[in-house]
Amino acid sequence: MPLITLLTDFGTCDWFVAAMKGVIAGIAPDARVVDVTHDISGQDVLAGAFVLAQCCRHFPPGTIHVAVVDPGVGSPRRAIAVKAGDYVFLAPDNGVLTAAVAAVGGRRPPEIRAIENERLFNHPVSRTFHGRDIFAPVAAHLAAGVAFEELGPVMEEMARLETAEPKLTKKGLEGRVVFVDRFGNLITNIEARHLEQLPGGEPKSFRIGRHVIRKFGRFYAEAPPGGAIALIGSSNRVELCVNLGSAAKKFRAKAGDVVTAR
Repeated sequence: MPLITLLTDFGTCDWFVAAMKGVIAGIAPDARVVDVTHDISGQDVLAGAFVLAQCCRHFPPGTIHVAVVDPGVGSPRRAIAVKAGDYVFLAPDNGVLTAAVAAVGGRRPPEIRAIENERLFNHPVSRTFHGRDIFAPVAAHLAAGVAFEELGPVMEEMARLETAEPKLTKKGLEGRVVFVDRFGNLITNIEARHLEQLPGGEPKSFRIGRHVIRKFGRFYAEAPPGGAIALIGSSNRVELCVNLGSAAKKFRAKAGDVVTAR
């Protein structure tokens, strides 16, 4: 049974997601549709890229991942399809697939195609809702058996986000918050392997703004209720957390803020 995932910034209080699912059902009624999330902040391509990369490889081979975080909808930006590893990804060409394509890997370079076969679109095509009129029907046609090669011409490259690596400075290992989850945990771009750059390979503290976290543990409840802790989370990255609370609120922090491990 074909499987399609949907990730958008559409929210669920409007009809947008339902319309996409309706289009898919009309073309590929046997396809299963899984909602990754529709709560990405509006136009936040970086957040969409992060979330998709965290879950895409956990789906069965052959899954079709649709990611529509599209501040450039209706503009000359292209709609693209990417075959990488065991998966197919459909998205606007704005970098939202950067981390996911890297996460799934594969022995061959990704195959990138511009989605230009209008026979596969939902007509008339709205200038403001390509999720319904391009990405959803193309995903459904793929699920129903249309060959990947029929989507459009090969592209040499796709747009990629610039993702900075943590860097070692005189102050310590400097990274940034890349995502804030619904619990208020501050997920950084500092991976477990990066901590090996520190003397002894073990951080003594983490600074964000004027706040310092001195406990580096294994799980949230190692800190007392309301207490702060840093740990390696399920994304294999350093998270700054508050047990039974929100680190984002406690530290008044957001994505992009600098975090320094010492």
